[in-house]
Amino acid sequence: MYRIGIGYDLHRLIRRRKLILGGIIIPYTKGLLGHSDADVLIHAICDALLGASGRGDIGEHFPDCDPAYKNISSVKLLKKVARRLRALKYSINNIDAVIVAEKPSLVSYKKKISRNIAQILNLPSKKVNVKATSAEKLGPIGRGQAISAHAIALIKKR
Repeated sequence: MYRIGIGYDLHRLIRRRKLILGGIIIPYTKGLLGHSDADVLIHAICDALLGASGRGDIGEHFPDCDPAYKNISSVKLLKKVARRLRALKYSINNIDAVIVAEKPSLVSYKKKISRNIAQILNLPSKKVNVKATSAEKLGPIGRGQAISAHAIALIKKR
């Protein structure tokens, strides 16, 4: 039995924060604002995996009102989601995601981010695909005020 889930996240860019996408620090003058490290890509992937398994969303599992998740690495959250899926006897077939950012350019980071996510999830690298696009200077993302990510995951019952 296969199941599909989708995920989406958006965070505001601010000064004095590191920009972390897919668990990778990206050199930039701003970072994403959030209770955790605000890694929009990993948050979108977590939501896609949780949704595919019928287990709600990231906010239900890791609420931003819980001090335990203050400044936590989103990599830790993704590992917890992966453990929950394994406990439910699901395996990840593949993940496809896109990061929407006007700046910085992410072209040279896509493969590194994909490989990192695959490693975190103990998957072959070909099972994780990360793309990047701009917002064509439209809206808050296009004005450089935010970054978003969309993800889709296909999981299979073992």
